[in-house]
Amino acid sequence: MQLRFTEDEEAFRRELRTYFTTEVPADVRERAEAGALRYPDDIVTTTRALNRGGYAVPHWPTEHGGRDWTPIQHHIWREEMSLNFVPDLLPFNAGMVGPVIAAFGTPEQQERFLPATANLDIWWCQGFSEPEAGSDLASLKTRAVRDGDHWIVNGQKTWTTLGQYADWIFALVRTDPDVKKQAGISFLLFPMDTPGVEIRPIQLIDGGYEVNEVFFSDVRVPAENMVGEENIGWTIAKFLLGNERSGIARVGWTKTRVARAKRLARETPTADGTLLDDPLFAARLAQLENDLLALEVTQLSVVAASADGRPNPASSLLKLRGSELQQQATELLADIAGADSLPVAPSAGGDNGTADVPSPQWAQLTVPEYLNYRKVTIYGGSSEVQRQIIDKAVLGL
Repeated sequence: MQLRFTEDEEAFRRELRTYFTTEVPADVRERAEAGALRYPDDIVTTTRALNRGGYAVPHWPTEHGGRDWTPIQHHIWREEMSLNFVPDLLPFNAGMVGPVIAAFGTPEQQERFLPATANLDIWWCQGFSEPEAGSDLASLKTRAVRDGDHWIVNGQKTWTTLGQYADWIFALVRTDPDVKKQAGISFLLFPMDTPGVEIRPIQLIDGGYEVNEVFFSDVRVPAENMVGEENIGWTIAKFLLGNERSGIARVGWTKTRVARAKRLARETPTADGTLLDDPLFAARLAQLENDLLALEVTQLSVVAASADGRPNPASSLLKLRGSELQQQATELLADIAGADSLPVAPSAGGDNGTADVPSPQWAQLTVPEYLNYRKVTIYGGSSEVQRQIIDKAVLGL
């Protein structure tokens, strides 16, 4: 494997950087850097700016707006997004339901939904997890019963991220309760303002309102809104989750947090100079930088070995270690902030509020971000699940 990018790849990087820094508004990128995005407006603005240049959904099939890029180019795209503080695209649109409709949808569904999904004219949310069906998703109980040209849906979903902004939901529902649990699931699409849909907020440990419970009471869904055939929802769900895990290591994002930690430590005075001069802190920072470099080299190796388009089980290494380093970076920033990290006012929008006290905004946001990032070792396949995959598929134990 070559550990140096080619001249063409470096030119591609410069092309992306120029577009990101000129077409995505500076104030949006500044809020992304500060961890104070305005939902939903900043995500919509960013998505539409990227979509104009063909950079919103490059991993989609080319006939639906994707780009014929190499795996290395996709890696560079993700990294430059992070390094230039371009807000993450809404994963439910770009990484989940869009690829599903492109792969399993009818031509009519593709025409109806894909352009609007790429441009965020439709804000999607995910209806998968239930109170008793999280890690064991196939145990879901939300039921859909056929009634003429409609499905009647009853049940509950939970942990529905950013559902308060959503126009539509894509949901796994049980359409056949009499077969093996994986075999009786289907994939439905319907608007969130359909009669019988009720959404309730869940306040998280960081004080924010990011996830929700969603209840369905005799919700009538047109039969034409089922994606794929009846009872193949589990196959579709596995396809979707494979897309969800792409780029999940977020090396570029962690790089920006480590760079900020180094800058802030250099500006933080101590009795003997600055925090960066403290040998214990410097050693901790150096360890994190070295671990991040090792992860980046591993990621490039996995990307280079994925040219045939097939999933690489070694990506579980990236997810496992990447989520751990994200958590370490947020912890480091909270430690630098010290007591200034404590006065925080809860917000109700998916972004974190700050209190009206004389301490820096960046410091006030560090602990909410630290608390929020406890989730990264759970979603997309928990660390325990990733270790099992590594055990069996990578090490062959």
